[in-house]
Amino acid sequence: METKTAPENRIFNLTASERFTQIRNRSMEICRPLETEDYVVQPVVDVSPPKWHLGHTTWFFETFLLQPHFPDYKVFDEQYNFVFNSYYETLGARVIRTDRGNLSRPSVADVFRYREYVDRHMNDFLESSFFTSELADLVELGLNHEEQHQELLVTDIKYILGHNPLFPAYTNDQVSEKRTEAPVEMISFSEGVYEIGFKGEGFCFDNELGRHKVYLNDYKISTEPVTNREYLEFMNAGGYEDFRHWHAEGWDWVKMTNAQSPLYWHKVDGVWMNYTFNGLQEIDLSEPVCHISFFEASAFASWKGMRLPTEAEWEVASDHFDWGRRWEWTNSAYLPYPGFKKEAGAVGEYNGKFMVNQMVLRGASEATPPDHSRKTYRNFFPTNLKWQFTGIRLAK
Repeated sequence: METKTAPENRIFNLTASERFTQIRNRSMEICRPLETEDYVVQPVVDVSPPKWHLGHTTWFFETFLLQPHFPDYKVFDEQYNFVFNSYYETLGARVIRTDRGNLSRPSVADVFRYREYVDRHMNDFLESSFFTSELADLVELGLNHEEQHQELLVTDIKYILGHNPLFPAYTNDQVSEKRTEAPVEMISFSEGVYEIGFKGEGFCFDNELGRHKVYLNDYKISTEPVTNREYLEFMNAGGYEDFRHWHAEGWDWVKMTNAQSPLYWHKVDGVWMNYTFNGLQEIDLSEPVCHISFFEASAFASWKGMRLPTEAEWEVASDHFDWGRRWEWTNSAYLPYPGFKKEAGAVGEYNGKFMVNQMVLRGASEATPPDHSRKTYRNFFPTNLKWQFTGIRLAK
């Protein structure tokens, strides 16, 4: 057999093996403050137990790389394909999402052993002749997939601890960066034809591809995201009681859920508090508002006499303001770009199958891993969800 040299794939000046180890270790570091009991909780369907995230990201490497491409590899446990497959119909039956919190077994210790086993074999694979340049893109997809789940880990851990009646702190070490409220300005852009979508070298997801031209009318967009102070003014002005500012479905959602504030806000003895990773604290009015649904973002914009930007407007303007503290809702439905094509096989299920009934968010958040953000990144969620680190930027 012809001997091939494993590609170094030096992204960020690291070999593929070094980068793999760095990213895999970060997932474990995120979970380090947790108690064993925290790993298995699933308060709502949208939140997965941390144990499941650790197992699922491991299953990805085992299923897509080691089994088909590393000869003589033996799976850690035949049942884990059923346990840790998320939504890949091509790869067979799986535990339904609502039941992930019922998985008392495999234990947390079992999942740790699973990660160690797969990591050891992946490092052997990445340093072997079987890791060819043709597989580098698949490894990179797996690493970015893990980074997506790192963000979900942070988000889900906050939901788990933030809905514990004791409001336990995730850490006492996290220090929020205090910023002076900057004056809000509206940046103007002239009508014309612009280009959006990914271009250049490096990784992107398939939903960012298909760079294309868009026509935009004159518009203005805010230099700053909406703050807690501004959102509290909306609440105090009766924003949640005035149907005129809400989509019909949003107004139904308000009445059905009795929505009155962003997620994690609690009024205690007349003072608005919110759950943070340091525990329950008084609202910092200068911080960008966080944990807002699309319905709330749109209603706030209407109350201000403005609107949410489209994703094209946001991307065109993004070089002219700071972004990255909150995922910012846009007024764009999540749809394929021109020329979008699904990959063959299970990898083709990654993004395209979700292009319905979701809205696009742009930017990044404090939960986003380092080097995992770019202005063309298309995040997406249903209109009612608010457990992600979501915020608002206004346009008109």
